[in-house]
Amino acid sequence: MIVLAGLVLGAIFGAYTARKRGGNRLDMAQYAAGYAIALMLLGLFVTIFIERVLA
Repeated sequence: MIVLAGLVLGAIFGAYTARKRGGNRLDMAQYAAGYAIALMLLGLFVTIFIERVLA
């Protein structure tokens, strides 16, 4: 669930960042994809860490 939350939050934050910087729709899509991948990977590492520590 942390991975999916990172994906959604990353996409929202990326699109917001591109819009704030004056980007068009393609810029917002690219930023959303980049941020989504980055936060999804971060969520994956957090999930693995939690599983290793608690299990």
